[in-house]
Amino acid sequence: MMARTNKRRGRVAVVIVALLVLVVVLGLWYILAGRLPAPGPSVPPSPEPPQSQPAECPDVQVVAVPGTWESAVGDDPYNPTANPYSLMLNVTRPLQQQFDPQRADVYTVPYVAQFSNPIALPPDGQQSYNNSRTAGTAATEDILTRRFAECPLTSYILTGFSQGAVIAGDVAAKIGAGNGPVPADRVLGVALIADGRRDPDAAPTVGPPVAGVGAELSLAGLKLPGITMTGARPGGFGALGDRTVQICAPTDGICDAPPDALNPGNLLASAPRLLEYHNNPVHAMYNTFVVDDAGTTSTQWVVDWAAEKIDAAPAPPEE
Repeated sequence: MMARTNKRRGRVAVVIVALLVLVVVLGLWYILAGRLPAPGPSVPPSPEPPQSQPAECPDVQVVAVPGTWESAVGDDPYNPTANPYSLMLNVTRPLQQQFDPQRADVYTVPYVAQFSNPIALPPDGQQSYNNSRTAGTAATEDILTRRFAECPLTSYILTGFSQGAVIAGDVAAKIGAGNGPVPADRVLGVALIADGRRDPDAAPTVGPPVAGVGAELSLAGLKLPGITMTGARPGGFGALGDRTVQICAPTDGICDAPPDALNPGNLLASAPRLLEYHNNPVHAMYNTFVVDDAGTTSTQWVVDWAAEKIDAAPAPPEE
């Protein structure tokens, strides 16, 4: 009888010890590992799209990029004076006169805007095309990035001339491909005058027919000190292809150059056209270059085109 009682007590003691060990182990795990995290969503929820923006934000942001020798670092983006004959002034000033800044903020990108002659002796002391273009692209993306961060519902119009058209077109291509500083659906339109990367297949050309292509397509692959001809924009303008227009005067060697000029089979036919790069007078005449039967000049056309888009743009709710 006594033996059975001792066996039962022994079993109970074993069970108690086992339970104590389990409690100690669980306690140590709890202390060392901490509490189990509360279950959460496997994918973070996307933020709600903004329904309004600050009252100081413009409804439309116009960004204009001047051509070579028509801008300077530190120039006033709202009253440019670096070159009083800058072609883009014939677009920006009429828009500033027509619209209140709250409706359309017209910003002219200040950048180096130079094109050094790689064979000049002595050196001309200017920035190379590659450096100027890179700086202009960065300055253009900077104003777009800042504006979008401050004003998420603002719409955009991009325009540029010559080197500025290359820059504006390059930024537009990034936006159209989905990797630009603003969403493609915020861009109302893009107007490029004398774009050195003009591709007839990427967007329609306003005005008389132009047989050639941009100089950077014509001379694609050419590399000189500080000058790289980059060819066509891969994918064109992407989602902005239906909102982009190009203007090019026939025989302007910047935007109407012979296709594949460096192809050995094309050299004989291209040589006379390539001479147009020297003293290219047409390139300086876009303020008088007529693009339609009504006698509208290229700059007037861009002003009217932009004004129509601004008039039709939404007015975002204000905070």
